[in-house]
Amino acid sequence: MTTIEQLYQHFLKYPVICTDTRTITEGCLFFALKGEHFDANTFADKAITQGAAFAIIDNEVFAKNSNCILVPDVLSALQDLAKHHRVQLNIPVIGLTGSNGKTTTKELIRAVLAEQFKTFATKGNLNNHIGVPLSILSIQSDVEIAVIEMGANHQKEIEFLCEIAQPTHGLITNVGMAHLDGFGGFEGVKKGKAELFAYLKAHHGFAFINRNNPYLLEMSEAADLNKVVYYGTEKENTISGKLKHSDPLIEFEWATHAATYQAKANLTGTYNFENILAAICIGHFFELTPSQINNGLANYFPTNNRSQLTKTERNTVICDFYNANPSSMTAALNNLKTLNAKHKTAIIGDMFELGSAAAEQHEMVARLASNHQIDTLVFIGKSFYAFKDEFTGHFFPSPVEAKAHLQANPVKDSLVLLKGSRGMALEQLLPLL
Repeated sequence: MTTIEQLYQHFLKYPVICTDTRTITEGCLFFALKGEHFDANTFADKAITQGAAFAIIDNEVFAKNSNCILVPDVLSALQDLAKHHRVQLNIPVIGLTGSNGKTTTKELIRAVLAEQFKTFATKGNLNNHIGVPLSILSIQSDVEIAVIEMGANHQKEIEFLCEIAQPTHGLITNVGMAHLDGFGGFEGVKKGKAELFAYLKAHHGFAFINRNNPYLLEMSEAADLNKVVYYGTEKENTISGKLKHSDPLIEFEWATHAATYQAKANLTGTYNFENILAAICIGHFFELTPSQINNGLANYFPTNNRSQLTKTERNTVICDFYNANPSSMTAALNNLKTLNAKHKTAIIGDMFELGSAAAEQHEMVARLASNHQIDTLVFIGKSFYAFKDEFTGHFFPSPVEAKAHLQANPVKDSLVLLKGSRGMALEQLLPLL
C-alpha cells in the first residue's frame, strides 16, 4: 500500500485532482471515489487512458497497470492528503460556516482580502467532506491567505472538517432553521456550528463574532474570549456599521474606533448587511486600509443566484434560488416587504431537510408571505401545496405546473423574489420572468 507521504510526492509533481472522468485533465491525479450508485474504481483504466498521470484506487481488482496507486480507502486518502498539504502551508486559513449566507460572506471576504493578498477561496460550494479536501489541495504555494467554507448537516461534521482545513481564524455567519433533520433540531444546529469555535480555542485561533446575534454570543462560550473580534451595529465593537438603505442595493457607513467611512455594495437584502460587516471586520483585522476594503466591496458582483438582482425585459428579479431554509426565506420575504415597487411578486419553492418540522415551517412561511401584502404569491412544491386551501395565492405541486401557469399568466412590471431549495430547480422559471 502507498503511504500518504509517498502519495504527496506524486501530488507535488501532478498537483491537479480529478474525481470525475468527464473532467480529466492531462497529468492529473484521479481519485476513484465511491458513491451510492457508482464505484469509480471501475473507471480507473479509462481515467489513465484519458490522460490522468495516476489513478488512486482501493480495489486491487482494477489495478490493471502501474499507474494505479492502491490505498486502503480512496476517500480517506484524499482527506489525509489534504491534511498533509495543509500542514505545509504556513498561511492564515479562515474557516467559515453558518446556516445562511456562507457563500456570499466567503465571496465578500475574498473580494476584500484580494485587494492586499494573493487569496484563495472555496470554489462554488465545495464545502463538505469531499469538497473541503479538494479546496485545500487547490491552494498553491504562492497563496498568502485562504477562506474555506464548511457546510454541515449533522453534528461533529464541522469538527471533522476543521481537522482537515485547520483554520487559524473563523466565522459563523449565523444559526437558523437549516438541516434540522440531521442536526436533531435547532439546539443541535447551534451545537454543531459551535464546533468551529471549539476548534479555534483548542488551537489558539481567532474568532470573528457578530455581537448583534444573541445565539452567536451564547455559542462564543466555546471560543477563547481573549481571541474574539466583535462586529455589529454598536460602536463598542471593533467594527460597527449602520445601514442607510437597501432599495434595491445596499448603502451604508462603517466605523472603527478612529473614523467613519461611507460605502456601497452590489447586493440587495438587508440581511446581507451583517455579511458585509463580517468582511470589513476581517479586512480590518488583516490591516487592509479603509480604501482597500471599500474597493473590494464595490468590486464584488454576485453571480451565484444568491441575492442577485437581475433585470429582465419584463421585471426586476431577486435571484435567490440557490438554496432556502425557514431562516433565509423569512429574511428574503421581510426584505421584499421593505423594498419600494409598484407591484411585488414572490415565487417560493419548498424547503428541504426539515424533517418532522417541515409542515410547521412551511405553514409559517406561507402565513408570513400572505401577511406581507405581496401582490402576487406563487407557492411551489408538495410541502407548500398542502396548504393551498388555507392561504391565498397560487399553489402548484411542482415547477412543471408553475411554469404552465406563468406562461399563461406572465408576470410584468414587477419586483420578483424567486427563492427555494436547490432541489426545486427554480432557475427553470427565470426565462419566463
